[in-house]
Amino acid sequence: MGGLSCGYILSKNGYDVTILEQGEQLGGCLQCFRRDGALFETGMHYIGASEPGQSLNTIWHYLGLNKNVELQRLNPYGYDVISFKGEHYNFANGKEEFVNSLATHFPNSRDELNNYYDLIKLVASSSAMHSLSNDIDININAEYQLRSVNEVVNKTICDPILRDVLVGNLILYAGVKDKTPFSTHALINDSFLQSAFRIVGGSCKVAESLVTSIKNMGGRVLNRNKVNKIECDASHATAVITTDGERYPADIVISAIHPSRTLDLVESTLIRPAYRRRIESFSNTPSVFTVYLKFKKNSLKYMDSNLYYYRHDIWGCEDYSSSSWPKSLLYMHFCHEKNPLFAESGEIMTYMNYDDVKSWIGTKVGHRGISYEEFKKEKAERIIDVLAEEIPDIRSHIERYYTSTPLTYIDYTDAPEGAMYGVLKDVQAPGTGYISCRTKIPNLLLTGQSITSHGMFGVLAGSLITCEELLTRETLFSQLKSNQ
Repeated sequence: MGGLSCGYILSKNGYDVTILEQGEQLGGCLQCFRRDGALFETGMHYIGASEPGQSLNTIWHYLGLNKNVELQRLNPYGYDVISFKGEHYNFANGKEEFVNSLATHFPNSRDELNNYYDLIKLVASSSAMHSLSNDIDININAEYQLRSVNEVVNKTICDPILRDVLVGNLILYAGVKDKTPFSTHALINDSFLQSAFRIVGGSCKVAESLVTSIKNMGGRVLNRNKVNKIECDASHATAVITTDGERYPADIVISAIHPSRTLDLVESTLIRPAYRRRIESFSNTPSVFTVYLKFKKNSLKYMDSNLYYYRHDIWGCEDYSSSSWPKSLLYMHFCHEKNPLFAESGEIMTYMNYDDVKSWIGTKVGHRGISYEEFKKEKAERIIDVLAEEIPDIRSHIERYYTSTPLTYIDYTDAPEGAMYGVLKDVQAPGTGYISCRTKIPNLLLTGQSITSHGMFGVLAGSLITCEELLTRETLFSQLKSNQ
């Protein structure tokens, strides 16, 4: 999404753009895949802030996505459902509905819920690219980049159960106790508190739209072209070289892959050892194991919400033993058509650490051996059993299933250790809160989910930050406003 949106914005502004993609399919985490007639998402499962007048909707129109990408709204009274300690808690769109929904469970916490909602809005509005405004207080964002989610929530909310419920969707940002900044929590949740939608036909529709638009504006989009070197002279980057030996001269190079992977492509002394060590020292978010479910035809009603199920505690689900895995899961359906009555496919996601699949490092997709297939089957059966604790008849609706592991993420996104969301934002390592799109090479820029935040909105905000280096913020905001 980062590379494609930068390519669109710069093509729109007269730049001669070439996009190089290592794989067959464009889009990174926008990729979808089909098995036995069923379509599945790989990363971008739902988006927020997409009603008219909301920020993502404004960017969506600017990118021309409103013309050929359809959205299906999730349940405004419960787009996310948190199943915790035998109760179900709905996250609803809008302040009044959000507060009322949770206040039915926590009637003594109504004032605190109002304060929490207001704080989410305050922190999110302090980000220029999320609010699409220069009229912001950057000190607010800076403060909450240095305060952890649990610290702020604990000071805002007294009830310990409600504290946990409010972070019940933390797999959306791989939240880690005492590390993840409240600003990350606020930016992610603010967009969904405004509105929540799935993309009809999958997020691959977004990639297809952007690719078509870029080509129509004269740009080139080339798949099966993996870059293995960024060539530099004494002062700047001059070209990129692909694995098949093709050289692409460039006045500007934008890397949409992980920052540390970008530096692996650069041998220049322009990248000082201290800068390289800083980028390489950052921790990354955990990875994920996913079970992709194909349902029997007209068997299971389409679910217009996302289910977060916790077996015990909400925090610490990324730390597990072989016997305690999985501690939690996220279950959702794929929106294959407008206003679906029945679900064709769905997904179950849970944390999986890279160490669990280290035995198969260096193997290639489709050729990892019987032991790997047995490992995946055992994990898939276990996670379906856990989902059955919440939905007892789920197995009766499943026709077949498929799986992916951290190695799959490495294959398709080249993320270190299969990290879901790139660099882990950490209040104990303040430099991770904001990785500049600028590098020590003046014409080599970064974009993607590690720059500001992840998800559709976060990555697009990062793309605007990258492009403003070339176009200025005033130009971008003026163009965004004129496209509303």
